[in-house]
Amino acid sequence: RIILPLTEESLSQKHGVTPPKTIIFFGPPGTGKTHFVKAIAGVLSWWYIEILPSMLMVDGIEKIGVNLHNVMERARNLEDAVIFVDEFEEIAGSRDAATRIDKSITNEFLKQVPLLKNQGNNVLFICATNYIRQLDAALLRPGRFDCIIPVGGLDEEGRRTILEQFLSKLNTENVDLNLIVKMTSRFTPADIEYLFQQVAQFAFEQEHARRQDYRVTTDTFVEILPNIRPSLTDELIEEFQKDSITYSRT
Repeated sequence: RIILPLTEESLSQKHGVTPPKTIIFFGPPGTGKTHFVKAIAGVLSWWYIEILPSMLMVDGIEKIGVNLHNVMERARNLEDAVIFVDEFEEIAGSRDAATRIDKSITNEFLKQVPLLKNQGNNVLFICATNYIRQLDAALLRPGRFDCIIPVGGLDEEGRRTILEQFLSKLNTENVDLNLIVKMTSRFTPADIEYLFQQVAQFAFEQEHARRQDYRVTTDTFVEILPNIRPSLTDELIEEFQKDSITYSRT
């Protein structure tokens, strides 16, 4: 729904499919939202440009709205670019309990997003948030963002794929991948990356201390995994499931 309409332009036109130009990814922290955005840019072979909230504050809080206007104006004139705003809730939060400055920033986004959508060039504007409930309701209505996509936890196949990638970088022997997949339930991609950092450090220290080859085995993971707490709790999963029902639009 995102990439094919952009890469198969003639087919999209034939069937009246409008390629997406504005997207929100939402979900718990560490679930890989930024990775997905970079992957989209890579598949499309487009520029990846990230706008950090701190970049808009460089001239002081009072100038955030002006800086946002200038950045978005330049973004509209780019070609073949993915524009990414992470932690979107920090600069486009609900106006109900916002300060005057916060309201002006959200209002500026409400003006700029439709302008970007109506531009005829190849620009994909993607925002990510861990807290979609904090976004202003007007941004979530149809007509602003083409897609609002939930990014949740990994299933077993997803964890297996990531585990295999990390395992290929280690000095291993007889690792029971199926067991590790089971033991990493509720691990996010960020959790898995941290796990392998700990395993690599442990292997390094063991070989340094013993002065002989050390190979990572299933026992290595069994020893280290209990010390790593998965990010996805029952509460986070329940909230995400509710938000997926309420806000998703794909």
